[in-house]
Amino acid sequence: MLIEKLAEKRRVDTQMDVQNGKIKIATFAGGCFWCMEAPFEKLSGVVAVISGYTGGDEVDPGYEAVSSGQTGHLEAIEVYYDPKQLSYKDLLDFFWRQIDPTDTGGSFVDRGPHYRSAIFFHDEEQKRQATASKEGLDRSGRYDKPVVTEIQQVKVFYPAEEYHQDYYKKSPIRYKIYRAGSGRDQYLETVWQNEKNQEDKAMLNSDHDKPSLKERLTPLQYKVTQEDGTEPPFSNAYWDNKEEGIYVDIVSGEALFSSQDKFDSKTGWPSFTRTIAPDAVVEKKDRSLFMVRIEVRSKAGDSHLGHLFDDGPEPTGLRYCINSAALRFIPQTALRSEGYETFSKLFAK
Repeated sequence: MLIEKLAEKRRVDTQMDVQNGKIKIATFAGGCFWCMEAPFEKLSGVVAVISGYTGGDEVDPGYEAVSSGQTGHLEAIEVYYDPKQLSYKDLLDFFWRQIDPTDTGGSFVDRGPHYRSAIFFHDEEQKRQATASKEGLDRSGRYDKPVVTEIQQVKVFYPAEEYHQDYYKKSPIRYKIYRAGSGRDQYLETVWQNEKNQEDKAMLNSDHDKPSLKERLTPLQYKVTQEDGTEPPFSNAYWDNKEEGIYVDIVSGEALFSSQDKFDSKTGWPSFTRTIAPDAVVEKKDRSLFMVRIEVRSKAGDSHLGHLFDDGPEPTGLRYCINSAALRFIPQTALRSEGYETFSKLFAK
């Protein structure tokens, strides 16, 4: 997967370029790899960035194993870069501007040993530069606590699951919501103030990096969510789905509904008595079709979802009539691996 992704990004023979020195590799850990991959991919001279796991001894671990904190692995990134355009020292300088190097217990909102920061050196020169860079930062007086970021010999790097790769592109709204709530940017702005790298600022504030919705969505998904369309009844993905899990916005990934609130409304569309959280959706008056209805839209993604009616069963008496094309279903068994672990408590027995 790693080599295929690199070839897709730059259409180069990556293995050959790495072997002959045209492309080099740097490996860093700085907490959530979503938040590390995104800024590094924006640096001029970086060919690709791969999210994954390294530092431990367990062979080919998955997200659930690593997130238990028992494998010894850290969430990390491999940075493939052109040394003619970008030096390892440049990468080290950029790395420090993405993390809190004084945190021994994790990174920002993410706690646990698998979220601690580290530099994994590939050769003695990288080790020398990393050590000198860390010592210089420690002496700078920028922090009132010691710099504790580890410097280790690189071990086998295991690429993370596909849905983690380029997460900031696949789920841009959810990524921004997560990042904004993590405390990372607030901390970095305080520590670095006006010294933050311009590439990082551009990535965080620009919209041109969002993948085109027309490329990401099927024609029906686009028509429903972006053009307020309606899909055919009884001929859609979830109208009769009885599996336990949650339903999220196909555009933003925000959680919207739970299977525990789903019922058969006999209409041919997925129907729910309530949203998964009180403020999960936005309700608006819809005066189309010569009538007044209550339109339901996602809060962060602003996707058209469907309509709300007052003819539902108890305990609410409401019917959220939703288009399957606006939703993605996350089975209960995949909540943790998909990043929705907080909703597991809904299905605790």
